[in-house]
Amino acid sequence: MRYDVCSCFVVCFVIDLYFVLVLYFAVNRCYHFLCICCIYFLVVLMSRTDADAAVEARIRIGWNKFRQLVPLLTNKDVSLIVRGRLYSSCVRSSMLHGSETWPVRKENVVALHRAEMRMVRCMCGVKLKDRLPSKELRERLGVDDTALVLQQNRLR
Repeated sequence: MRYDVCSCFVVCFVIDLYFVLVLYFAVNRCYHFLCICCIYFLVVLMSRTDADAAVEARIRIGWNKFRQLVPLLTNKDVSLIVRGRLYSSCVRSSMLHGSETWPVRKENVVALHRAEMRMVRCMCGVKLKDRLPSKELRERLGVDDTALVLQQNRLR
């Protein structure tokens, strides 16, 4: 049997940090498509600026999750420990998703830490002018340091 490939083209796109490569082809005037690879968008293979962009994107996603949960995270009727657990399970997990593959630099850790501390201060109802140490605020919520969690994710 003879196969006549009359047309073939490739489509590449990124969906929520997933890289999808689809091959469309026609064999004997019958159209097919083949999903060649659907792999996690490897930040390790990207340049530093792309890694920075991935970290910024994850921070934005974390802020979006935080805004969705603001009524619970800032509610005075909910204890600080419960707020910290909710923050860790929803907001921080979405912010650090895929961090195992990031070539982490000090600037990235600082950006993640800065975003987290703004959220922690908001949850505790503390302003920056109050000059309370970050460690004390994290202890109130029962939340670990971002750098420590990032290191644990990379060690898995």
